[in-house]
Amino acid sequence: MELNQHDTDRLDSEPTVLDFPAVPKGRGIISRAPSLGDGVLDCEVPIPQMGEAELFRLMATGVADAAAPAAAAATATQLHVVPNQRSEFANRAVNVVIALVSLVLLAPVMALVALAIKLTSAGPVFYVQTRVGIDRRRREATAVFDRRRNNVGGRAFRIIKFRSMRVDAEQGTGAVWEKPGDSRVTPVGDFLRKTRLDELPQLINVVLGDMNIVGPRPERPSIFAELRENIASYPLRQQARPGITGWAQINRAYDSSIDDVRAKVEFDLEYLERQSVLEDLKIMARTLPVMLFKRGAC
Repeated sequence: MELNQHDTDRLDSEPTVLDFPAVPKGRGIISRAPSLGDGVLDCEVPIPQMGEAELFRLMATGVADAAAPAAAAATATQLHVVPNQRSEFANRAVNVVIALVSLVLLAPVMALVALAIKLTSAGPVFYVQTRVGIDRRRREATAVFDRRRNNVGGRAFRIIKFRSMRVDAEQGTGAVWEKPGDSRVTPVGDFLRKTRLDELPQLINVVLGDMNIVGPRPERPSIFAELRENIASYPLRQQARPGITGWAQINRAYDSSIDDVRAKVEFDLEYLERQSVLEDLKIMARTLPVMLFKRGAC
């Protein structure tokens, strides 16, 4: 193919793709720009071994490296999740009602758990810890300024659990991954963790509005900071209020490594894309078998 000689007088003409004999199996893009004189300067940019689809994408984007737009698009897809729209009022009402009813029905069980903890290990019955909750700033893109000086990844709150470890469990080590047969876990605590009974006091967090019954598990600020550095999509899960149980928890076991967390994040993001009151009720129904048969982690 050759250039149309009349094209030299048209600055708005379409770029022309040429096959150049001098470059075997090579292609190039002809870009026309005004020269220092009255004419138009045709500049050849040879692009060897590029297919028609890649050439078309390059001409459309103006990026010399045709792989760059694809990589950028893939990264953008991974870092952007649109949660399914649902009535927050209805969802909140369902969570509060279920949490209050559960607290009443489970009060005898919680009393027995508290007594067992008190009789078998020194220390308080409950364990209170700071966790990272929902990040509402993602919903407030039009905000002029942020009143929070430190961005921990979401709204910090105090989670309530039955104590399952020794009081000095993290003395000298700080937060570390739990291992099978972890000596820091008390005998009663081991049973509570396997049956998920240590999570029951979090029903109070649901009533207070810190959590939902279903949602991504909240993490400690120090661990959250580490995870968002290693897993780019990790902060996206904060678009939902954290939960006692969740889609990731009924499908995966307790975390013991970064790879475990990375796998759970995929489940959390999948949940966000289809969250609804009906979906939450289905996950709640599946949580009981998980507790009874000791699968997953809540």
